[in-house]
Amino acid sequence: MAPAAYDPIRGILLKVFSVTAFVGMQSCIKLTGGELPTGQVSFYRSAFAILPILLYLAFKGELRTAFQTSNPFGHLKRGLLGVASMIVGFYGLILLPMPDAIAIGYAMPLLAVVFAAVFLRENVRVYRWSAVFVGMVGVSIISWPKLTLFSEQGLESQAAVGACAVLLAAALGATAMLQLRQLVQEERTATIVLFFSLTASVLSAMSWFFGWQALTWETLGFMVMAGFFGGLGQILLTESYRFADVSTIAPFEYCSIILGSIIAFLLFDEIPTLTTLIGAFFVIGAGIFIIFREHQLGLERRAARKASTLQ
Repeated sequence: MAPAAYDPIRGILLKVFSVTAFVGMQSCIKLTGGELPTGQVSFYRSAFAILPILLYLAFKGELRTAFQTSNPFGHLKRGLLGVASMIVGFYGLILLPMPDAIAIGYAMPLLAVVFAAVFLRENVRVYRWSAVFVGMVGVSIISWPKLTLFSEQGLESQAAVGACAVLLAAALGATAMLQLRQLVQEERTATIVLFFSLTASVLSAMSWFFGWQALTWETLGFMVMAGFFGGLGQILLTESYRFADVSTIAPFEYCSIILGSIIAFLLFDEIPTLTTLIGAFFVIGAGIFIIFREHQLGLERRAARKASTLQ
């Protein structure tokens, strides 16, 4: 990034706006009341996100090159994992209060650290392992009261099933992050964003064979808005990292628990429980520590490369 382009305030604002857009997307999905199959929800969310993404790429002059890829199978794998995460995540979102679903979803970056160590053989030091442990304690604090309902109500417990769904979505999303990390080494951001929306639309459309529901005009409106907010959120997120470092911007992801709690109270009369707040405190603290640690390691690696070059 050129020094003149470095504008952390602008990057932070774009990040906060992207978080707001994604919370808006979640709110629109929840406002459907769980009437639609989650595969159908995933399709509309992905399909209606394509238009703002195409307009953005056309404005940037990247529309033509965005369709050029050297790794179509990599995009397909990322799409499969992303769609699976999206479908089960939306299912959990419908069953759980929004603050709970958002807080449990924070497990994704923690699981990404674990999966990177296991599958990519990355060297994860004791600091990050400690942060992951603390973060997972926080996730357990949020999830355990819901998971124990299995022993009382079985699969009829919406809270227990919803918590499992969001945890599974976090695990699938963490796996998709590993695939994304491989893609960004050889593919442009515009290509990755566009191909994901296209792949997700096609894959989600296959759920039509399992039965879709007829849409009312109100539900269709919510789905169009969910797709628009989802596409807008991707654009704002992409732009935010052009103006500041990841370590500066990433912690503002956790604004979603505040925004989500406010919207959940206003629209759905949902109030975060004490266990959700305590667990979120642990998870957010661990996430910020990992971001800070990654920043420190990045500085060390750059200093080492500079010293090697001078020698």
